[in-house]
Amino acid sequence: MEKILSVVIPSYNVEKFLRQTLESFVEESILDKIEVLIVNDGSKDGTEMIGKEYENKYPQTFRVISKENGGHGSTINRGIKECTGRYFKVVDGDDWVNTADFKSLVEKLENCEADYVISNYYEVDDQSGAKTPVEYKRLLKNSKEDEWHGTFEDIVGKVIPSMHALVLKTSILKEHQIRLDEHCFYVDVEYILYPLPFVKTAAYYDLHVYMYRLGQVTQSVSMAGFRKHIENHITVSLNLTKFAEAYRQRAAGKNQKKVDYIGKRVAQMIGDQVTIFMSYPAGDKSVRQQFIKYDRRIRNSSEWMYELSGKESGILRLLRKTCFYVICYMLIIRMGQKKNHMEDVIEKVHPFRHPVT
Repeated sequence: MEKILSVVIPSYNVEKFLRQTLESFVEESILDKIEVLIVNDGSKDGTEMIGKEYENKYPQTFRVISKENGGHGSTINRGIKECTGRYFKVVDGDDWVNTADFKSLVEKLENCEADYVISNYYEVDDQSGAKTPVEYKRLLKNSKEDEWHGTFEDIVGKVIPSMHALVLKTSILKEHQIRLDEHCFYVDVEYILYPLPFVKTAAYYDLHVYMYRLGQVTQSVSMAGFRKHIENHITVSLNLTKFAEAYRQRAAGKNQKKVDYIGKRVAQMIGDQVTIFMSYPAGDKSVRQQFIKYDRRIRNSSEWMYELSGKESGILRLLRKTCFYVICYMLIIRMGQKKNHMEDVIEKVHPFRHPVT
């Protein structure tokens, strides 16, 4: 029987969570329609053993793939290589799915032809269990509808889905050899954007499928995690800047909506990098120099992305005008100045107003 959906489970030392993850896929009516690939990324705990338990119990559905540690991107790359399903989804080994809505999603995918499929998800607080919905209902024309189909361009300006919301057509990933950075965190935006040049159609289902665990101190998306892996975030954002510029040139005036969409999402990631730099003490000269070097690399890679990132981030635009004296921005905040008065404040707290070249 053809597999409708391949689910790749990137798994590194997740024995604490993995049974919950895998059990959430156990729904008898769809087990023959899905494959769940547990990609064990060199774990040193019981991750592989737990995966094998499910592989032995449900051999038609679960399969363990063990490999040397290569990072999140490497597990997805391996999943793309090994999967057989018509559609492809990533569910991290410490997250899980809402079984009822996942079942509905698989059933809808049986008759779906869209390249890019979006659904809702929950952010789940790891401490309290509180669930916060992340929804994309703006795609629906009215509240009585529960699904939408159209072109990818139709979603531009309406929603920017995260990795947790996405299902991709496997043929796009395989035929165009989509590959993410390895030995690196923060590749989720690569996963979202790299297939887009080849995506034509999209669909949305008003289902809450993914359960995204938040609140772990060790998470790479905590500020402590961002600081620890700052070089990874810099690398990915620079690679995406080059990708965006290359696609803009290749599109040459065509697919402008898609170019704008990609540019906006990359600019947001550059904005995230600004936030990481700003989280350090204001007087840290080494961080200021690293920030300046990063901004120059953005400019050298793409004048377009350089300008767009400044438009997206008022803080970045301000810092460029003050030659990245972070203390200047801190003083502005302390003085409680409104945005339209910032130019006057800059003159008072830092007289050397010139852009970085």
